[in-house]
Amino acid sequence: MEYNEAYYMKQALIEAQKAFDKNEVPVGAIIVMKDTIIARAHNLTETLTDVTAHAEMQAFTSAFDYLGGKYLQECTLYVTLEPCQMCAGASYWTQIGKIVYGTSDPKRGFQHFQTTLHPKTKVIGGILEKECAAILTRFFVEKRNLN
Repeated sequence: MEYNEAYYMKQALIEAQKAFDKNEVPVGAIIVMKDTIIARAHNLTETLTDVTAHAEMQAFTSAFDYLGGKYLQECTLYVTLEPCQMCAGASYWTQIGKIVYGTSDPKRGFQHFQTTLHPKTKVIGGILEKECAAILTRFFVEKRNLN
């Protein structure tokens, strides 16, 4: 059964909610290969005390484990927030086939820094953009109200 991009982004949003529930910045990611979700992840930077533990990095590691290799040419990364330059750089080395993100990050997103992706990587943004932005906004509003 073939699913559409909104379906997979909803799966990434489920991961973002898991991050939210752990008091992590609510970013979720999944990796799909041939209509099968092979990796699910969310931000764990606070939990692991590791600034590199972004959802995408966690998803890449999980996908490598699943596939037994380090290249993801036949895969699509779905992530709720535009990847930062670190995650975009890592995606270059994975040779990921496609990146689909929900909401843009004009301050820290890879496009702001003009980070180079692998030449064969396709990018689509704005999938469920309002929903992806809403969970981030809610998280930071609640954080400000607690302080």
